[in-house]
Amino acid sequence: MLLIDINGLKKLNGVFLKILQGNLSPEAMEWLLQKIALIVAEDKSVQLHLCFAHLPRIATKKTIEIQDQETQQISKLLPGFLIDNWTLDKLSRVWLLMQLPSDNRETYVKKINSLFAAAEMNEQIALYSALPLYTYPEEWISRCEEGIRSNIGTVLEAIMYHNPYPAKFLSQSAWNQLVLKAFFTEKDVSLIVGLNERVNEALIATLEDYIQERLAANRTVAPEIYQLTQQMNP
Repeated sequence: MLLIDINGLKKLNGVFLKILQGNLSPEAMEWLLQKIALIVAEDKSVQLHLCFAHLPRIATKKTIEIQDQETQQISKLLPGFLIDNWTLDKLSRVWLLMQLPSDNRETYVKKINSLFAAAEMNEQIALYSALPLYTYPEEWISRCEEGIRSNIGTVLEAIMYHNPYPAKFLSQSAWNQLVLKAFFTEKDVSLIVGLNERVNEALIATLEDYIQERLAANRTVAPEIYQLTQQMNP
């Protein structure tokens, strides 16, 4: 089941375009539109890879300026999703991904997977941040699970923070791994969409063991861990 339907995705696409038009220079916006035309027309992924890699030099890594109304529109269309602190190159990359033709499932999946396979850190961040926006959401579960195993903090944050995809599509074991990884790497778990809704007995059991290990080592325990365990043991 999709996180956002086709009509909602079109509206979100329009919101992103408006934000980009308000942040990018006219020359950068024109460049991006021209590249997208080439990407949509090509059978292979040559232009896609070239544009994806080159975008930071065109769009810059400046943090986007976004209106409160736009933030509210995004939240209404895709609850839990937030882009307020995104950079221009990241938003440009995600918006580019939204333009890929998806009528042929095999081709669509192959093109995005080819980007994942070749991605450097910032490209990974954009690709994982876009998880809720891809067509055929079940196709990206293994990619999401792979990302959780990353040792790169900003990549983990792209999956964990303000991203409704994991809570919706990960299995219980994979979800528990994400939450545990967040605590182990001292991430801000309050930014994990669906954290409280997906509390389960297996997760609580592991967290209780973790609490005992921390206390035995005279180390502090994040208060959020106690809050989660108390949900199952009021």
